[in-house]
Amino acid sequence: IIYANKAFEKITGYSAEEALGQTPRLLKSNRHDHAFYVEMWENITNHGQWKGDIWNRRKSGEVFLERITITMIRDPDGMPARYVSVFSDITDLWHKDEYLKHLAFYDGLTDLPNRSLLIERLNYRIASAEREQVSIALMFLDLDRFKIINDNHGHDVGDDLLKLVAKRLLALVREADTVARLGGDEFVIQLLNPANKAEIVDIANRIVAEINEPMAFRDELFH
Repeated sequence: IIYANKAFEKITGYSAEEALGQTPRLLKSNRHDHAFYVEMWENITNHGQWKGDIWNRRKSGEVFLERITITMIRDPDGMPARYVSVFSDITDLWHKDEYLKHLAFYDGLTDLPNRSLLIERLNYRIASAEREQVSIALMFLDLDRFKIINDNHGHDVGDDLLKLVAKRLLALVREADTVARLGGDEFVIQLLNPANKAEIVDIANRIVAEINEPMAFRDELFH
């Protein structure tokens, strides 16, 4: 590094004096593998420039996402003489994008996958099942008497009840399975590659038994 401006100092936390004489490895986050950097330098060498997003690390240790353009400057003989790196911190933008993606695919109340994500996963699982000869089980669950609880105790209590149901359902399945909320009091459980029909029936029975257990909160029992 032979020059760094004030924006570099503000984004990275390193002063120009600390950066001069160092290599860009000063900012390395270790979030990218060796192949990532090999491809990046191949583009710079062959085309004179590379544009993309890189995770780097500030002096404080915090990782940040930068949108960067690296341009090769050649000498009069056409040989590489300098590299100019121009970047901006897009971490906040990335967080907003991730938040919007989360809103699009997860239920705002229970944080379970919503209908859109369920269908996306189901399509993927069906395609995989046909290719790899694995099985899928799909269960639909709705809560009896939920409307009565909602009407008699209010939507806040109903919302708390749905959150509790979501936690109980997640505790009964594996990480590879999916518990989704379609809306209202309707849930779907997608099991990936159950051993046989008996296992599916066993899980279904355990789900029904668990959800039938009284739920205690707000100093009341709900059933």
